[in-house]
Amino acid sequence: MDRQEVEILAIGAGPANLALAVAVEELAGPELAAETLIVEQHDDILWQRGMLLPWTQSQVSFLKDLVTLRNPRSEFSFVNYLHSMGRLDEFINLGSFTPYRLEISGYLQWVAKSLRYVQIEYGRRCVSIEPVVSEDGGVHHWSVRTADGGEIICRTLVMGAGRDPHIPAEIGALPRNRIIHSTEYASRCAELDPDGAHRVVVVGGAQSAAEMFWATYQAFPNAQVTMVMRSIGLNTYESSKFTNELFYPSFVDEFHAALPEAREQLLREMHRTNYAGLAPGMLETLYREMYQQRLLGAERLRMITMTEVTGARLDGDDVVVSLTDRKTRRTQDLRSDVVLLGTGFARGMPKLIQDLAIAAGVGGATVDRSYRMNLPPSYTAGCYLQGVNEATHGIADSLLSVLAVRAQDIVYDLLAHLEREPAPELVLGTS
Repeated sequence: MDRQEVEILAIGAGPANLALAVAVEELAGPELAAETLIVEQHDDILWQRGMLLPWTQSQVSFLKDLVTLRNPRSEFSFVNYLHSMGRLDEFINLGSFTPYRLEISGYLQWVAKSLRYVQIEYGRRCVSIEPVVSEDGGVHHWSVRTADGGEIICRTLVMGAGRDPHIPAEIGALPRNRIIHSTEYASRCAELDPDGAHRVVVVGGAQSAAEMFWATYQAFPNAQVTMVMRSIGLNTYESSKFTNELFYPSFVDEFHAALPEAREQLLREMHRTNYAGLAPGMLETLYREMYQQRLLGAERLRMITMTEVTGARLDGDDVVVSLTDRKTRRTQDLRSDVVLLGTGFARGMPKLIQDLAIAAGVGGATVDRSYRMNLPPSYTAGCYLQGVNEATHGIADSLLSVLAVRAQDIVYDLLAHLEREPAPELVLGTS
């Protein structure tokens, strides 16, 4: 079994940990950066891998990249990426603040390849994390096991692998090959016969569900596609400039200091800014296409609103989805071949983080203002959580908006802890 030792181990090579890697190189210096490792379970870096469709765009300004809000002069900016690719003129001429997802994905790959000291190892999935108890009874290191049989010993962990996909219990009993979550849409739908007369049900009423609805309609010309949602209909994102100020990195302090009931109100009222709406262009495209279909009498797209999915089962080769109308409580069965889930992500902490909290003997995974996990006093080993702290740091925590400044907060806090608490030498075999 391979055994490595590093100072910082970051799990997941997504935007959060790439922003951290750049911040370590720019703020902490080459010595610590050379002792920093990112492990990524996939063999490459793709942004929003499951929904990386050619026509999809980010809803966030290109200036909210990995570095600009922290260091506008950084060589790792999105603008410098475009310049290095010879596409800066074309992007400026496009006249848009929101790049295509493919461009952001390319930017992340470019950043990963441009790092000078931080290392990234691909195809390494983390399967467990355990505290290493030292001879003095303290915990100064973590032992991370990977699916390839390796072990990585580190002093500081940074978790940035994102949340677990949410698969509703009403649907979860179906065979896995009949369910496609948005996180795997691009690869799984490529396995379907493009000429097949598929009956497809899309569950959800926000951006990812709408994109799957439209992409499936385009890719499968003989398919019947039905969208089922609890809401009264599709709506655009809430995008008031006043509301958008609540996505500033500087608002994190205000949110973190707010009373619990104020935090709840903020999260509730900001739900439609991110989770319960569509981009205006997507909404307009869908409405016009459905209008034209009704005009021509050839409808392949259908929406069922104010309806709950209350169950799903196999009947022969059919997937039968049970629906309950929220207006009348009447029920109906909808027969299909496959169910697409635009149901987002689980609200709770990812299982890997929950398991870590249990191993550390704490009731739950909570963090302080600097995103450092609250651990027992005997722990000098640190763990930072990225992208899972909406309850304490606001709705922007899972978005690109705060990446650059959050990475700075983590690096400065990490450096302060390393200076105050030099780790005892690791004695191998004590885990």
